[in-house]
This record gives sequence, C-alpha cells and structure tokens, in this order.
Amino acid sequence: MANREIVDARGLSCPQPVLMTKKALESSKNNNFEVIVDNATAKENVTRFACNAGYRVKVTQDGEDYRLVLDK
Repeated sequence: MANREIVDARGLSCPQPVLMTKKALESSKNNNFEVIVDNATAKENVTRFACNAGYRVKVTQDGEDYRLVLDK
C-alpha cells in the first residue's frame, strides 16, 4: 500500500476543505490521499471534486469524522 498524504480539514466549512484538497493534489506526485472532514457538506463536496479530478473515493465514518480515501 502506498503512503497516503493526509489532508485534515476538520472544523472548516466549505469551500476550505475542497481548496485544501485541490492544493494537495496539485502539489504532490502522490496519487493516494486521505481527507478528513467533520461535516456531510464537506464530505459531499470533496467527494465530487475528487471524482471530477479522476480519483476513486472510498468514504468511511469514524465517529463524527468522515475519512475519504482518494486514489488513482
């Protein structure tokens, strides 16, 4: 399994989680990320953005947090 880069966007409202994810995807050669958000709107928006960028997204819920695993 490849090393995942973590984007921790908990406590932030949109569009911040999407912008943080976009910046991470653009600045890294890695194709494996984990984005952590703590609200359903951010989960949906980051998922939509990642899918449009060509990533597969697997979402799990860990208590109040959503963990989105993005990979190509």
